Amino acid sequence: MGPDWDDLRVFLAVARAESLSRAGRALKKDAATVGRRVARLEAALGAPLFAKSPQGYALTDAGARLMAHAEAAEQALRAGAEELAGQTGGLSGQVRIGATDGCASFILPQVCAAISREHPDLDLQIVALPRVINLSKREADMAVTVAPPQTGRVTVQKITDYHLHFAASEAYLARAAPITRVEDLRAHPIIGYIQDLIFYPELDFLADLGLERTTLGSNLVAVQLGLVRQGGGVGITHDFILPFAPELRKVLAREVSITRSFHLVRHEGDARVERLSRVAEALVRGIKAEVARLESMA
Repeated sequence: MGPDWDDLRVFLAVARAESLSRAGRALKKDAATVGRRVARLEAALGAPLFAKSPQGYALTDAGARLMAHAEAAEQALRAGAEELAGQTGGLSGQVRIGATDGCASFILPQVCAAISREHPDLDLQIVALPRVINLSKREADMAVTVAPPQTGRVTVQKITDYHLHFAASEAYLARAAPITRVEDLRAHPIIGYIQDLIFYPELDFLADLGLERTTLGSNLVAVQLGLVRQGGGVGITHDFILPFAPELRKVLAREVSITRSFHLVRHEGDARVERLSRVAEALVRGIKAEVARLESMA
């Protein structure tokens, strides 16, 4: 007889948290109880599932193999529960959406608020992290990314393209040297990402333009925007953000235009979960419409 679902649920929590205490908080159990449950599961299966190190609990080869089956069981249970609940009307429950901070700060608030108005029993959570969202650890139910992942059991759907241009505040442009060509930018403070904290190659905008030095940098889009608004220099700015900063003006708009794309990434098995699929559909529609609306105002 194999392990029961409750044991697998504890196993998944430890695998994702890589810590007994963090898993315990998620499960509302004390760490000692979680540890005993893991030990019981390992004894039942006759194989060590975790290797303990100063960094925490890491999956062994046996644990990694069990992880795939445990996630499949989790997804099957979720799909079954959704089907029995007959979610054909209003949506309910919790859905956590991961996103890059630019999308999370300037696109998702409007989109999620609209979805919430339509489905008041649905709890939407926006997780903005300056790094790749780890779906395998259930940091989120789905994620909006600028680059499709190359590995993992996930599905990827392109949402829409978006555009970026250099921009600066009117006050800065009034006092600074004229900018009529890309080479002129070398005489101006450049605002952008901290090079060694860029988590997607697609976000390394300045390297392709030969602008190696970032005078003012941050790992967050919102902070970079603040630096540009304060007259700190010239920075690459999303067109969909410009309506939120009317004191900014595009610079070299015809010479430099950057296009990137948003993608929706989901757990492979979640396609069978009606509630998550309906949220995903609403999210894709909303993001596409909101990017188009804001860019038309830029």
